[in-house]
Amino acid sequence: MNRPFIMIVEDDVELGDIISTVLQGSGLSTETVRDGGLAFDRISATEPDVILLDMHLPNVSGSDILDSIRATPRLSRTRVVITTADALLGRANEDKADLVLIKPITLDQILGLTTRLARLS
Repeated sequence: MNRPFIMIVEDDVELGDIISTVLQGSGLSTETVRDGGLAFDRISATEPDVILLDMHLPNVSGSDILDSIRATPRLSRTRVVITTADALLGRANEDKADLVLIKPITLDQILGLTTRLARLS
């Protein structure tokens, strides 16, 4: 059986690396994308089980990436967890996401949620 694949779209290098390390240590496969302009291309190419999506990214916003994911039929089953410190922006997009987590987020929250969501995919 393949390991669930989690795409981390996060421009904070340290946070992205920590999340990736924790998820990989729990048996999940990850890739981190730090630039909004590259994110949708990588998501389309890899079709992850779960996407952890920051809203404030360089070049293309998380909101635009989320809209593109939801407008692409073959990505319709992809689980998206918004991870943002901007509560208003998170709430404005919550109808398009599977879950919204407002930063700061504990690593236990991320691990538990991504593992459960990956099993549902």
